[in-house]
This record gives sequence, structure tokens and C-alpha cells, in this order.
Amino acid sequence: MDFLLSVLITAALCFVGVPVSLWLSRIFCLYVIVRERQAVVFELFGRVRAVISEPGLTSPWLHMGPFAMLVPLFGKRRTVDLRLGQTYLRSQAVNSEEGAPMGIGVWYEMFVSDPLAYLYKNTDPHGSLLANVSNATVRCLSNMKLEEMLEGRHVMSRAVRTEVVPKSREWGFDLGSVYIRKVHFRDAAMIRGIEEKVVNRLRQVTSAIKQDGANQVGIITSTADRQAAVEFAKASAMRPRIVGESVQRIGQDREVLKAMFDILEAQKIVESDARITFVPPERDLLPQLAAIEGSNANAAPPPIGKR
Repeated sequence: MDFLLSVLITAALCFVGVPVSLWLSRIFCLYVIVRERQAVVFELFGRVRAVISEPGLTSPWLHMGPFAMLVPLFGKRRTVDLRLGQTYLRSQAVNSEEGAPMGIGVWYEMFVSDPLAYLYKNTDPHGSLLANVSNATVRCLSNMKLEEMLEGRHVMSRAVRTEVVPKSREWGFDLGSVYIRKVHFRDAAMIRGIEEKVVNRLRQVTSAIKQDGANQVGIITSTADRQAAVEFAKASAMRPRIVGESVQRIGQDREVLKAMFDILEAQKIVESDARITFVPPERDLLPQLAAIEGSNANAAPPPIGKR
């Protein structure tokens, strides 16, 4: 019976007494757990008594003494998140120097560096920082040239950060990176007009490239034709000289000259389709042939029906 009673008492102490005692210890600030990138601020009678930002398990009594027990009754304990935060502002309305309505997307980082300024200098520090970045974007980037607005994002980012940093530090923030992430046109009709201009320009460039290629081919072709014509003209000019030199060499040898003219004369006679009769060089043969042709002409024809 005693053993069972001791077991029940031990279980009650472990499962009820210990949690209740830890809860009471925490309520009366006997200890506090501070997490990574976190700060705990103790306020008593309208004054800040302690700020603990060192992570781990610690006792507020080491910082405030017995006043720590009065914080739950007459004061407040505030927890401030010191982790890095990121915010993106979409399409902040600005106008370029040319009057084009533009939208600017701003991305920035921030973290709380001064918990007291964060808590007591501004009732809405995050909203105020957001509005400050938006106003700085519009104030610094309005009336810029459209070309600079589309290409100089790093310059614009530095300008916005320089404008925002002093005020953000007054509210307990330390500003990290500020980057102009997106620049776009807000007018749909203007966007369509720009698209049409870009497409037309691309067509012009493509046509110019094709025409240039055709011109290059034409130049190459005309150059080749001109060179060929020049070579043919040189050959035509050289032909009479070459033929004349050959005829001159032939005329120096009389036998060759006589044989060549005989061949040319025979070629002309053959090409004319004339009847050719070859007569031997004997003198008596010609009268005999003439007498034979005469006798054949005077001979009487044979009677009809007789053979």
C-alpha cells in the first residue's frame, strides 16, 4: 500500500507538479528562453528595464533583480523577431521622361537592428518601411529617360536604397539589398504598338539581310562574267596574230605553200558538187575520145520491134 501511494505521488509530481512549477517560474520571470535571431524586451512602469538578445536559457533576475517578479503584474514582455525579411512591391507607377507610363517592381531585404526603436518609435514599422520604399521608388525613378529606366537597374537600385536607409534606421531597421527586379509598360495599347514596331523592324532587317545577300551574289556573278568576257576578248585579239604568224611561216616554204593551196582548191571543188573528169596527160587520148562520142551520136537507132 505504501509503495502504491509513493508511485502515485511521484507520478503526480512528475506530470503535474513539474510543469506547473516551470510555468509559474516562467510567469514570474525566473527564467526565459531566447531563440536564435530573437530579442526579448522587458518593460516595467513605462520604462524598458532589460533587452536580452543572447540566445539560450537565461534569468531576467540577472538583468533586473527582484523587479523581474513585478513584470507579469505591472509590466510587459515583448518578443522581437530579428530574422531577415524580404518584401516585393509590384508595379509601382512611375512615368518616364518621354511620358510613358511604367511599372517598377522593387524587391528589398530588411531586419530589425534596434528592437527599442522598432517597438517605440513607430506603431507600424513594417507598413511605414513599405510606404517609404514605394515613395522613394516613385520619387527617385520618375522622369528618367526610358532607355536608362530599361537598362540601368543597378543604378536605380542604389538610388532607392540611398533614399530609404536613413529613415529605416530611425525605425529600427537595417536595410539589406534593394533591387529593381522588373520594369514594364503599364499601357496595353503602348505595349501592342511597341510590339508592332519591333516586328516591323525585324522584318526590315531580315529583308535587308536577304537583299544584301542577293547583291553579293550578283556582284560575284557579274565579276565572273566580266572576267570571262575579258579573257574571251584577249583570245579573240590574239587569234589573228597567231594565224598571221602561222601563214607567214608557211609562205617562207614554197613547196608547202603550193601543196596547201592545192589542197584548198581541191576542197572547194569537192564542196561545190561539180562533175569532175580526170584526163591522163597523153595528148592522143583526147581526140580519140572526142571521135568516139561523135560516132555514137550519128549512129541510127535500131528499128522498133527488132533486136
